[in-house]
Amino acid sequence: MHRELLFRFQEHLKVLNRSPATVKAYAMHAKAFLQSMNVKDIKQVTTTMIESWIANLWDYRNDQNKPYSTGTVSIKIRSVKRFFEFLEKTNVIFIDPADFIREPKKNIRLKPVLTPKEVGRIFDQPNLGTLTGIRDRTLLEVFYSTGIRLNELCSLTIYDADLMGGVLRINKGKGSKDRVVPLGKHAVKFLREYISKVRPRFAQKNRTSRYLFMDYLGSPVSKAVVSIMIRRCRKAAKIKKQVTAHTFRHTFATVLVKNGADIRAVQKMMGHANLKTTQVYIRSLGLDIKKEHQKTHPREKDKENIKTSRPRIERVKGYYERRSV
Repeated sequence: MHRELLFRFQEHLKVLNRSPATVKAYAMHAKAFLQSMNVKDIKQVTTTMIESWIANLWDYRNDQNKPYSTGTVSIKIRSVKRFFEFLEKTNVIFIDPADFIREPKKNIRLKPVLTPKEVGRIFDQPNLGTLTGIRDRTLLEVFYSTGIRLNELCSLTIYDADLMGGVLRINKGKGSKDRVVPLGKHAVKFLREYISKVRPRFAQKNRTSRYLFMDYLGSPVSKAVVSIMIRRCRKAAKIKKQVTAHTFRHTFATVLVKNGADIRAVQKMMGHANLKTTQVYIRSLGLDIKKEHQKTHPREKDKENIKTSRPRIERVKGYYERRSV
């Protein structure tokens, strides 16, 4: 019975166009939940039972005496909530016992952001006298110019780069969503050089491949190869921060927000389904936003005399004293 429900749940998630990773994770956590409940009929599960299960999640310790992170607990709860939502929608159950269960609030730890000087030092590391060096510099330029995800970059085809229009088309990004992002002039320059002089040499052993970024064997460049390249560049540039492909993505978004880009435009470029995800970058700029408020708000620029405009507290006190007599 439970096996059939889990199968139908996975098919339901696929219909909703959830990513394969999301489908797999939700099904896995829902299955683990059902095994821990040890009930024959899914209708026997109550809110109290779910709350007890959540309490056990917080009490869990592994062999190294480490608990689950808040993020891990959150996705386990989310999986169970989505599972019961599906059961209620398909009339398997009449009341959702997880309806009033809430996910724990995660402590958002902002990722490191690169300064312009640090970006320049990393860009200086690939050897532009080699084919691989030109390709690697092009990868870095595209990351910084578009905020693209690592798996999205590795999936690009030769048809996705519109150098004349200065845009990059990302097909089936996270959540299978398509989007178009602008390409900066430096990224366009290096892409043109790479496509005209480097890629044809790499593609000699695999002329049918349509992937944009390739290795010297003609295979599509892998996420592991790109990650290792970035790590080597960071180390050669003597930057102590942790730098990954996602660091360029965070830096891209932070720079745009800091320079006054509309938050919804940034959301579209990043491919975020929820605006709250994009708003994380505003939180990282709290001090800068305070300064901008002081510089731009009309009341902050008001030159009226502070002494004369100060509230007269003594008058207020006198008023209430008279009223109480």
